[in-house]
Amino acid sequence: MKIGLFDSGLGGLIVTHSLIQAMPEYDYVYLGDTARVPYGNRSQEIIYQFTRDAVDYLFSKEDCQLIILACNTASAEALRRIQQEYLPERYPERRVLGVLIPAAEATAASTQNGKVGVIATQGTVDSQAYTRELHKLNPKLKVYQQATPLLVPLVENNALGYAGPMLDDYLRSLQGQAIDTLILGCTHYPLYKQQLQQRLGKAVQIISQDDIIPPKLADYLQRHPEIDRLLSRQGQYTFYATDITPGTAAVARHLFGAAIPIQKITLT
Repeated sequence: MKIGLFDSGLGGLIVTHSLIQAMPEYDYVYLGDTARVPYGNRSQEIIYQFTRDAVDYLFSKEDCQLIILACNTASAEALRRIQQEYLPERYPERRVLGVLIPAAEATAASTQNGKVGVIATQGTVDSQAYTRELHKLNPKLKVYQQATPLLVPLVENNALGYAGPMLDDYLRSLQGQAIDTLILGCTHYPLYKQQLQQRLGKAVQIISQDDIIPPKLADYLQRHPEIDRLLSRQGQYTFYATDITPGTAAVARHLFGAAIPIQKITLT
């Protein structure tokens, strides 16, 4: 049985690449819902429906034992319902994990002055999920959020060169709050790490999920050997998308760091 990764688009390929580098022996299946990206401006019900479609495909068609929602919006808006309603009814022995809580845990452990910034999609910001999870870990933390809705389309269209003025505008409110830690609350955002660090300075630590998820997953599997022993280890990697455009291969190569074969599938 395989490890599945799902994202609303191609940004989750960054996390997938980091997992393959850290734990190459496992079999991975990636699914990007590129036909319906972005999720960040959609209603909670639609995000849940789209996420459920993807999870169902990865379980029923690809024989995944464990799925990681490599999408902060899906993790914020759909994960809890998937875990509480969908899994017990359909796949009680399988697991779906998110990327939001690991990022919150890393942030709570690293901040020194208790002032944390979050950049994310509008949906993730509106959900208040990061604020909620951070306050569970430390109620004294001050959390400053900034919606950055235009950053995902730039990544999906291979147009990072236009990001400078947007980043300057988005960061302005956070720079006035003396934050010492910034959460990249979207799996597309690791591509902006260098530009963000230049603007914020070395004193601000950037929490990026491509750095966090591999050790978190390794720890999870160590704590859950009953799941780990079900996972196949042939080093096979499969990539799906719900829409493939002329630019998809170039974007995927840029995100993944190498050319990858992407197959088109339909979610129903």
